[in-house]
Amino acid sequence: MELTIQSVNFDATDQLKAFVEKKMKKLDRFSDDIMLAEVILKVIKPETANNKEAAVKLNLRHKEAFASKTADSFEEAIDLCAVALEKQIFKTKEKKER
Repeated sequence: MELTIQSVNFDATDQLKAFVEKKMKKLDRFSDDIMLAEVILKVIKPETANNKEAAVKLNLRHKEAFASKTADSFEEAIDLCAVALEKQIFKTKEKKER
């Protein structure tokens, strides 16, 4: 799986990039069809609660999966995105098996 990380309105730390990479690699367990993962991290409005947004787009072999979540921290937003993407991957697998 190829991974691209973009940070908008701030510079992502190596620690944050490593966290994102680790979470996206975990999605590989659920499907071998994941070709590309694009992660976009944004700070929406500085100095407000829930101002960190993470958007993740997965290019699967024949489909796409997308999740966008907002939270207090990027780590929390990435966690929420990973959960949503897991559900989408399972749904596409179920449809394929029918």
